[in-house]
Amino acid sequence: MKATLSFFCLLLWTVCLASDCSRTSVGLVPITQLGKARYLNQFQGGLYPNGSNQMPRPHALEGFQRALSIQPLNPEGQPHPNGRYVLLSIGMSNTNQEFCCGNWTFMGQAASHPDVNHRALAIVNGARGGQDAGTWDEPTDPNYNRIRDQVLTPRGLTELQVQVVWVKTANARPTSSLPHQDSDAYRLAQQYGNIVRSLKIRYPNLKQVYLSSRTYGGYSTGLTNPEPYAYEVAFAIKWVIEAQMRQMAQGQMDERAGDLDYNTVAPWIAWGLYLWADGETPRQDGLQWFCSDFENDGLHPSPAGEQKVGNLLMNFFLNSPFSRPWFTMYPVGDVDSSRCVDDEDLLRVIYRFGDQGLNLPEDVNGDGRVNDLDLLTVLFNFGRGC
Repeated sequence: MKATLSFFCLLLWTVCLASDCSRTSVGLVPITQLGKARYLNQFQGGLYPNGSNQMPRPHALEGFQRALSIQPLNPEGQPHPNGRYVLLSIGMSNTNQEFCCGNWTFMGQAASHPDVNHRALAIVNGARGGQDAGTWDEPTDPNYNRIRDQVLTPRGLTELQVQVVWVKTANARPTSSLPHQDSDAYRLAQQYGNIVRSLKIRYPNLKQVYLSSRTYGGYSTGLTNPEPYAYEVAFAIKWVIEAQMRQMAQGQMDERAGDLDYNTVAPWIAWGLYLWADGETPRQDGLQWFCSDFENDGLHPSPAGEQKVGNLLMNFFLNSPFSRPWFTMYPVGDVDSSRCVDDEDLLRVIYRFGDQGLNLPEDVNGDGRVNDLDLLTVLFNFGRGC
């Protein structure tokens, strides 16, 4: 009987799991705080190269230009003033729960937020329970036909209108962690490369893909995606984004991730959200994960956890210079979010001229510095929305 139950639990791994609320920390350092230090003395921290959390300038400028290029399309994929553009989510059960569908999730919050561009933007959930990375890495995977037939078509939308995708995925029941060469993180990096190329095939007008990591996995006692695997997902994302930047700068294609040329076979890819924190140990930005943020399995988010991710996603898309032009009603150059590009915006850019750093509103194009490009952007758009 016991053996039969164990086999049943293996088949239905989300049913028989239980949480261990005593595991409030696993002692790992968020990669956003590692800097140039190295996980396992081998893998450098930071969201981007050289231990930095700042996107390199060439990649940032490309992302900003792509944000500006996103426009309403008709169902045939042609520009149309009354058309739509789609922000689509893909991924697993956690992604599905966090993105959709209660009023506390991302979609629920976006539906009622006055600053979201409800006229042109269509937010669509394509994630589904049980769909790990291996179910998204080929353009012929059934998930894509499901999204087309059961999600897009009923809303009068087509694959040609999908221009932005949020991806949060992992592999179920990993067995090898870093630094082993057959580790799940290396495998996932390869899968991410396949996923973004598959997305470009299915959605030819795709401009941007945002990748997000797993939340804390320490409360889970099952085999689905515990620590350190949940933590190591971020390294797979980091490596794939770095691979695209390196290829575009040097022409060097990554052996694992494959061809990521954003002028031909792939969209521009970047971090959406880094969601991992060491349980109840506060991250530098204050993010914590409590046992109450998860269901009884310690794996899937509770409503509190869904709302936490929903809040973070809303803040990201509302304020990132790479999403703000298409996600919000703010015209480009509207530094103070007044919905009018005016003297106040110009004065703020002049006042902060020469400053460098993360998340400066005056850094209109997101390249990490307030300079002549930001000033010219405000001047070019002066009077819009007023």
